[in-house]
Amino acid sequence: MGQQQYGDFQLEIYRAGMRGILPRYPVDFEALERKAAQVLPEWILSYVAGGCGNEHTQRANIAAFEKWGLIPRMFNGSYERDLSIELFDMHLPTPLFTVPIGVIGICAQDFHGDLHVARAAARTGVPVVQSTLSTDPVEQLGPALGDTPGFFQLYTPKDRDLAISLIHRAEAAGYKALVVTLDTWVTGWRPRDLNRANFPQLRGLCLANYLTDEKFRRRLVTEPEDDISAAAAEWASQFGYSLSWDDLHWIRAATSLPVVVKGISHPDDVRKAIDLGVDGIYCSNHGGRQANGGLPALDTLPDVVAAADGVPVLFDSGVRSGTDVVKALALGATAVGVGRSYAYALALGGEDGIVHHIRSILAEADLLMAIDGYPTIADLRSEGAIRRVH
Repeated sequence: MGQQQYGDFQLEIYRAGMRGILPRYPVDFEALERKAAQVLPEWILSYVAGGCGNEHTQRANIAAFEKWGLIPRMFNGSYERDLSIELFDMHLPTPLFTVPIGVIGICAQDFHGDLHVARAAARTGVPVVQSTLSTDPVEQLGPALGDTPGFFQLYTPKDRDLAISLIHRAEAAGYKALVVTLDTWVTGWRPRDLNRANFPQLRGLCLANYLTDEKFRRRLVTEPEDDISAAAAEWASQFGYSLSWDDLHWIRAATSLPVVVKGISHPDDVRKAIDLGVDGIYCSNHGGRQANGGLPALDTLPDVVAAADGVPVLFDSGVRSGTDVVKALALGATAVGVGRSYAYALALGGEDGIVHHIRSILAEADLLMAIDGYPTIADLRSEGAIRRVH
């Protein structure tokens, strides 16, 4: 096949160890989280690490992966693996992407986390789904991606002209798809943040795309540089638009980009969205941050994939390792997103930390496929590759 073998990353680590060089950053989620807790301010850490309510759904997302087991297939001679996928007429080297995180900008020590993520994407070929909420505008972030595609995630504002302006700016900046989030028109009940009265955007943080938008600035009485509190208040007045099915018509008409809807878990919603012209389904429960008490996203994934009937299905929620990525692929996901873990990697090492983390995730996934005898993602999806643990 001649594909890059991502598992070789472990050989780099071991060979460096023979020269007395240890990894600068951890290769596993638990160690990343512990070390990030030592460097992130508590108010940022609580926002990233926290979930909704008593965080049951957040925990259930993680535990759901342990309820599925891969079944090894031997005599396959899986010396080479091919992790590449086709998505929206693009050939991508891996099925991995980084999910949109509305505070990723402030997770970096220089408060330019979105740029670090974009540059890490350029180095690894792993796409980023860029949040509307960022510390740098899309005009700077898009070019930083290099040849790696980026997808723009939209929190749809109440002002339709503003929404269309954000979409068109993302197009002009080179983004290759539009991801419309459905489950965050109001924030969920988040005790960790509420106990600190902590909402970074209300302080004027991560609003660069709004503050640089002509349509938004026209709504302001004073320049945002002179009164960031007033600008944040205006942003808050625009945040909170609950989308209806009818909105897909103007969103679809506003862009030539592939449109993906994020937050879908029910097969009926999948079928209706596809009937209305969306190009991709994003199965996610926002990592347990928005609604408590729901099913783990992984448990809804097989039904979503079946209803999508060949339409690409992106997935996130609870992904902590390369093993998790492989299991989600085996259950039918086209592409799999990592979230909190890359935020921790960013906090520890900026762009380099993210690159190290992405390489670790891909190495684990690649080695698991090699050892279990699944040289391609298509092989993973063959009958009998994965089974629910009873």
